[in-house]
Amino acid sequence: MNERDVLLNKLAQGLRPMSEGIEWFDGLGQEEQSEVLLFLRHHCVQARAVTEDAPESIRRAGLRPTHTPAVLISRGRIDEQLGKIAGLAPLDERRKAFRLLIAVLAIADGRRRERFCSGSCSHWWHRLSVAPRLARLSRLMVPGSWLACGIGRIICRPRLDSTASPS
Repeated sequence: MNERDVLLNKLAQGLRPMSEGIEWFDGLGQEEQSEVLLFLRHHCVQARAVTEDAPESIRRAGLRPTHTPAVLISRGRIDEQLGKIAGLAPLDERRKAFRLLIAVLAIADGRRRERFCSGSCSHWWHRLSVAPRLARLSRLMVPGSWLACGIGRIICRPRLDSTASPS
């Protein structure tokens, strides 16, 4: 796990705004962008993206059905089409490909999470939203007390003063 992996998974889970992701992606060189697109393609396949994910992915990515990545994902076997999308060369097409692959990952991984990881799992990317919740909870706890977080069976005591506020 590295910063790139965390950012891409946060984007797919809606924990970071897409505008931030686009800005980050635009700041990369062409070779790095290609690596990111291939990484996303791989993870879409691993998350078991299916052809039926195409229309919703196009909608979520804010693409028109006539944009090249949208046309590609709508035709043929999705694993092959994702590879073609990841290989798009012009900058404006790479940006559209980035948005689309994030949307595909969001849909496919969301489905995988519901079906296979709903109780608990060992996927680090499915625990990304826990850290911010823990930080908010910790401000509500008595200093030195244990923190309840759902990861373990830890007992906690809430603060009784009025200075604690969740934010």
